[in-house]
Amino acid sequence: MTILQLNEAHIIGAIIAFLLSVFIVPIVIYFSKKQGLVDNPGERKIHEHPVPRLGGVAVWLSTMLTFLFLVFLSYYPYGSLLSGILLGSSLMFLLGLIDDIYCLDAKFKLFIQLSVATIVYCLGIRIEDVYLPFGISFHLGFLSWFVTTAWIVGVANAVNFIDGIDGLAGSVISVSAVTLGLISAGMSTGTVSTLIAFILAGAMLAFLTYNFNPAKIFMGDSGALFSGFLLATLSITGVMQTASTAMWIPVLVLSVPVVDITFASIRRILKGKSPFVADAEHIHHRLLKAGLSQNKTVLLLTGIAVLSGAVSVLLVNDSVIKYFIYAMALAAVMLYLNFQARK
Repeated sequence: MTILQLNEAHIIGAIIAFLLSVFIVPIVIYFSKKQGLVDNPGERKIHEHPVPRLGGVAVWLSTMLTFLFLVFLSYYPYGSLLSGILLGSSLMFLLGLIDDIYCLDAKFKLFIQLSVATIVYCLGIRIEDVYLPFGISFHLGFLSWFVTTAWIVGVANAVNFIDGIDGLAGSVISVSAVTLGLISAGMSTGTVSTLIAFILAGAMLAFLTYNFNPAKIFMGDSGALFSGFLLATLSITGVMQTASTAMWIPVLVLSVPVVDITFASIRRILKGKSPFVADAEHIHHRLLKAGLSQNKTVLLLTGIAVLSGAVSVLLVNDSVIKYFIYAMALAAVMLYLNFQARK
C-alpha cells in the first residue's frame, strides 16, 4: 500500500464518518425519545429539558461502519495492535451504553474498565519504556501494566468528566483526534493510529452539530468512554512508541481533560471523598459560575485544546503545522455548513 493511498484513506475516512454520523444521529435522537432514554434535568445538570443521551451509539456506529467500508475499498491498514484498538473501544462503548441505560455503580465500572485495559495490554498496546530529558530512559518492566492501564482508564474517564456542558467534550475530542492523527502521520509511527484518529474526528464533528447548545442529544458515557479510550490507545500506538521525550506529547495534546481529572481527583481526596463520586466543581462548572455562558466556556476550553495541539505539532514536526491549520479551518467550515443545512 502506497503513501498516496494512505493519505487518501485518511481524507475519505473522515468524510465518510462525517456523512454517516449526520444521518445516524437524527435516527438515534428519534429512537431515544421514543424509548424514553433521555437525560432528565437534575441538581448537577445544566439543561432544563429532557435530552436523548445515546449519542455514543451514533459515534460508535459511524466510526466502525466507516472502518468496514474502507476495508471494502481495499484501504485496510495492515499493522499490529488493530485488534486491541477495535475490540477494546467497542467493549468500553458497551460498558458506557449499559451505564447510560441502567446507571451502574462507579466501582463496578472502574473494575470493568481496568479489565478492558488489561485485555488491550495483553493484545500488545502497552507503554514499556519511559524517556526523559538529557537522554535518560528506563524500561518499565512489571510496571508497564500499571502505567498503561492507568493512562487508558484515566484518559477515558477524563474525557467523560468534561462532558458536562453542550459541545465541550465533542470539541476537545475532535481537536485531539486530529492532532494525534497528524502527529502520528508526521512521525510515521502507525498508519492504523492515523486512520482511526481521522475517522473519529469526522464522526465527532457531525455529532457536534447536534450537540452544541442547546443540545439535541448528549453523547453519554458510551460516547465519552469510547472516544476517550480511542484517544488513549491511539496516543500509545501512534506517539508513545517513539524512543524519545516526544512520548510525553499526548499529555499536552489532552491537556484539558488531563488537568481537569487531576485536579478533580485531588480535590475530592482532600475533602475525604471518593475520587469517583461526581460533583459540580469541574473546570467548566467553575467557568459557568464565574459568569461565562456555555458557548463561551466551550470556546475558551476548545481554544486551549487547539493551542495545545498546535504547540504539540510544532514540538514534534513543525512542517506539519500547516496541515493542522488546514484541518482546524476545514473543521470549522464543515460545522458551519452543516449548521446551515440543519436550519
